[in-house]
Amino acid sequence: MKLIALIFGLGLERIATQVLHLRELRWLDPYFDFGLGRLRGASIWLVYPGSILIVVLPLLPVAWASRALLQTGVAWDLPYLLFAVLVLFFCLGPRDLAAEVEEYCRALADADAEVAERVLSDLCEVEHSGAKDVVAVEEAIFVQATHRFFGVVFWFIVLGPVGAWLFRVSDLLRRRATTIGVGDPERVTPALPAIEAVNGVLVWLPARLAVLGYALSGNFDEAFNRWRQYELKSDLPFHHSNDQVVACVGKAAMGGTAVDISDPSVAARHAMKLVSRTLFISVTVIAVMTLFGWAV
Repeated sequence: MKLIALIFGLGLERIATQVLHLRELRWLDPYFDFGLGRLRGASIWLVYPGSILIVVLPLLPVAWASRALLQTGVAWDLPYLLFAVLVLFFCLGPRDLAAEVEEYCRALADADAEVAERVLSDLCEVEHSGAKDVVAVEEAIFVQATHRFFGVVFWFIVLGPVGAWLFRVSDLLRRRATTIGVGDPERVTPALPAIEAVNGVLVWLPARLAVLGYALSGNFDEAFNRWRQYELKSDLPFHHSNDQVVACVGKAAMGGTAVDISDPSVAARHAMKLVSRTLFISVTVIAVMTLFGWAV
């Protein structure tokens, strides 16, 4: 069931480009702002439970609908399957990564530095002044792939639609808090570290599985050695190292094909191809697990 929903959800993402803007879920921003306002100035003992509560409350309608649809008695659980596909579609994203990479490459080809900087800033989640920063665009693609694809897929397989929605709400809250913190740090103090920790816990395992996928999809020796070196040298808390490890191992997995390339558009396309291959491997592994009864 989950495999079928996953295949349809990923396929729907590719063909329904005209409604992709709906996945940004801006209607959640007032809810996040209200929650962040309640946490402003709160003690450390309340910030973490409060952050978890902000993430958990939006899960209740999805959990209720999932349970209700599973009990309809319709053949093949068709209502639940359609619901799972819809939830998964809205959880992937919030924007299409491949489309953003292509927009960035087209902007470079057209010498449109303004558009290229805007897209790169969106990918990096911070203002970026250099449109042709090869390292930044490569790292951003691997980091965004974890937040937009692999985290959603992992938690969907583990917990179904509720898991996918859990990961997306956590990521959207992190993005919202980070955006507010850039302009008004006091509004998200001390909530931001707690929100990043909650999201980091959910990202940790999907990030490591993505790293393994990059190694299998690209230069295994380079990727595995870089992964081992990073884990030995890193002194960051375990939930803060997610972005760094996928970025450095992803670049290493590109091996000799793109590591030395100075053209950012070529490097971006190579990175996106590696992400696509890793996603294909992930779906294949899930299919094999399903055949053997390890995933449902």
